[in-house]
Amino acid sequence: MNPTELQTILQAVQAGKLAIPDALQRLRSLPFEDLDFAHVDHHRHLRCGFPEVIFCPGKTAQQICGIFERLLAGGGNILATRAEPEVYKAIFARFPRALYNGLAKTITLTQEPPAEPIGRVVIVSAGTSDIPVAEEANQTARIMGSATQTIYDVGVAGLHRLLAHSQQLQQANTVVVVAGMEGALPSVVGGLVSVPVIAVPTSIGYGASFGGVAPLLTMLNSCASGVAVVNIDNGFAGGYLAALINRLAVKGPPAKKNEGTT
Repeated sequence: MNPTELQTILQAVQAGKLAIPDALQRLRSLPFEDLDFAHVDHHRHLRCGFPEVIFCPGKTAQQICGIFERLLAGGGNILATRAEPEVYKAIFARFPRALYNGLAKTITLTQEPPAEPIGRVVIVSAGTSDIPVAEEANQTARIMGSATQTIYDVGVAGLHRLLAHSQQLQQANTVVVVAGMEGALPSVVGGLVSVPVIAVPTSIGYGASFGGVAPLLTMLNSCASGVAVVNIDNGFAGGYLAALINRLAVKGPPAKKNEGTT
């Protein structure tokens, strides 16, 4: 359930247009719904600003479809990550409005389209091989309502490629930088912009990159200010955090309740 829907229910009760038992019936799935194999968190949109996201690996197609259906009934936008094509086939057969991004391996279904995407999140990849992780970040930020721009294959081996996009980087509210190999690109971007940089290390690289540990350590040891790091190949976390920062940059922090004075 999203804040708009909850507000509508409460206003209907206040106006006498909806009986309290009927309102309770509509709120019966809060804060979660027990499906035996999953406890679907219908309260997350109210707490965190976006519904629960489905992480597909380890789940059967039937389980994913069941969770998808209950989230759909909750009224919010839906995101499923790390979805293989056969999972999407099962989802599409039941929910034909669902969209699949083969690079990102994400499934999205928009029920609450924003009037206009807000702000700007720029997603940068060091190499073409990093694009799948970058696209996961891109799809995540977009379904959360952010306007996004992608700048791909601008790694430090050809720094002039990145510098050609300096204006776009400086106009962003936050930048997600996805890189494997030695992972130097977030430090470079951090030295060019005055906004938060979210570094996403990838497992792309030769043997001594240790499956992404080398770029992870480089990013953690960045000398550039304003660089934060998420886990290896975790484009979802990078895109989610970027969307939250972007939302605050556009709308400002939520107003706090006045608790009075003593």
